[in-house]
Amino acid sequence: MNKYLRQLFTAVVALFVILGLSSTIIMAVRANALNNDPRNARSLYHQLGAYRGAILASDGTVMAKSEPVNDAFKYLRTYSNGPLYAPVTGFFSINQTADRGLEASRSMLLNGEADSLIWQRAKAMLTGATDQGASIETSIDPKLQQVAYDQLGTRDGAAVAIEVSTGRILAMVSTPSYDPNKLATHDTKAASQAYNELSAGQNSPLINRVTSQLYPPGSTFKTIVASAALETGDYQTDTKIPAGSSYTLPGTATQLPNDEAQGDGVNGQISLQEAVAWSSNTAFAQLGVKLGASKVSDMATKLGFGSTITIDGTESTGTPMTATASTFPSDPTDDKLALASIGQGDTTATPLQMAMVAQAIANNGKLMQPTLVDRVRAADLTVLSQTKPQTMANAFSEDSADKLTTMMESVVTEANPQLAIDGIKVAAKTGTAQIGIDNSAIDGWVIGFAPADDPQIAVAVLVHNTDVYGSLAAGPIMRAMMQEALQQ
Repeated sequence: MNKYLRQLFTAVVALFVILGLSSTIIMAVRANALNNDPRNARSLYHQLGAYRGAILASDGTVMAKSEPVNDAFKYLRTYSNGPLYAPVTGFFSINQTADRGLEASRSMLLNGEADSLIWQRAKAMLTGATDQGASIETSIDPKLQQVAYDQLGTRDGAAVAIEVSTGRILAMVSTPSYDPNKLATHDTKAASQAYNELSAGQNSPLINRVTSQLYPPGSTFKTIVASAALETGDYQTDTKIPAGSSYTLPGTATQLPNDEAQGDGVNGQISLQEAVAWSSNTAFAQLGVKLGASKVSDMATKLGFGSTITIDGTESTGTPMTATASTFPSDPTDDKLALASIGQGDTTATPLQMAMVAQAIANNGKLMQPTLVDRVRAADLTVLSQTKPQTMANAFSEDSADKLTTMMESVVTEANPQLAIDGIKVAAKTGTAQIGIDNSAIDGWVIGFAPADDPQIAVAVLVHNTDVYGSLAAGPIMRAMMQEALQQ
């Protein structure tokens, strides 16, 4: 072979290698991105023309399904009781890529294109049957979801319930909500108009307030400071700590008061349990400063702060459903640490994050991975995958969890008897975070679990921009959710 033929041969081989690599990148590495590109009309027709699998609640209630229609797209996505389940399902639209909820996180399975469905696709091709996507069975309890939704009503807020021992999400409600059916219509003009209206402004109903919105957690964060204190071994439930009717933030002239006189303690001292029960700002601001930012931050991190939390899906199944990372300030000055330790200042959290804190306390200090999908089934009912409980972290000891439970029970028995449920022990922590110009409004919080002596359900409720304490705004919602869950 002469020199020129060798050069030509080498060039041809190189071109084939480049072609192979580019094809691999397009067909494998970038497949999801290209399929989800809104400019890809071929992919759009393919997806809308596919029989997309159903999304089901834990009892088999259909939340989303595809119905045959007489148009170019063949199937129309429909949502039963759409606003109720919208934070869970997300939407599948003719002119907007599925970017939230299970429609996004399990998109490849729902439309039948996941690798795990290759044999089902082959079978359909050989038999001439309709190729169907997988169905997604969730952990959502329809009755509990409905109670939370009804209780929130027209208020701006969020409610989430978690099964204590597994991390399964039993309810996920965000209000105001929206109707995914308006986005699923095959009328492109109507779908675009609906999306533009729903996505406008900072208070868009498309935002899942459970997972994607950060709020100052107020006094619910005191459970984290209390757990950090207990873990040092220097504090017990009856340990006296500094309190007082007012506390001057270090290095400032700013006075921090208590909302309840009982939070002042006696002669400037209060027990740790009473400080939790009566939500003493002066006690926890000073306790946070005494512990130091490192100890408080480390405990918050163990409980999930600082990290995006994946709730469902992987890159191979679609666009993963995640919760925004909650925040605790890095290396704050003492005045900012004092505020952060009572859930104000630079401390922010999602309602899901605070529900996870309650779940960990209820579960002997073991933080579970929150999940939304129980199992995935092919069209022939074969189980393709089943979710197993996973531990995220052992945040604190069982002894600390027991003490925290005792203190949270006193929040109900001493300070908030209206949250009690006959015959059931309830552990809770309320929160009233000041927001807005001149602290003119409130984010009302409550987190808790029940039964306190045999925890089954952990709950977090947020009512945004209210004008009453968290115990009054969010407390009754938590109580109603617990009653519904525990009577089943």
